[in-house]
Amino acid sequence: MTETCPSIAIAPTARVSPLADIEPSVRGTRICIGEGVVIDPFVKIKPAGGGGDVTIGSGSVINSGCVLYTGNGISIGANVLIAANCTLAPTDHEFADPSRPIRAQGFRPSRGGIAIGDDVWIGANCVVLDGARIGSGAVIGAASLVRGEIPPMAIARGVPARVVGRRGAA
Repeated sequence: MTETCPSIAIAPTARVSPLADIEPSVRGTRICIGEGVVIDPFVKIKPAGGGGDVTIGSGSVINSGCVLYTGNGISIGANVLIAANCTLAPTDHEFADPSRPIRAQGFRPSRGGIAIGDDVWIGANCVVLDGARIGSGAVIGAASLVRGEIPPMAIARGVPARVVGRRGAA
């Protein structure tokens, strides 16, 4: 989708609340919102911390209060549900030099951005960090911190999120 996406592209059937805030990039980051996507009020999509693109697949829903920093990129599959007040942060400030303000140190190298497969449910108040990979069909419990890989169809929760079960398991 990003190959043909201008700086901000919203599919005609997407519903983006007028109270959502999608900032244009000054570095060429593209934000591509697919068919049938719903973005609720008070969602913030902010280019910050890198030049990665954000793609939101068809039928996905992002609930109120979520913040998506573009950072090193976010790829959200189709039919993904992201509950209220989640933060997706595919970037990380550098802070190694205590003689300089953190703000002046820039950002750490990319861990590959964030990739979320199709048919994923991310519960309320979750934080998803740079390098996270959430497999298709996974469920992330509320208030979890996701870093690293969550396999497809896994049920994960906690800080950091750990697999506690599988969908469809008896």
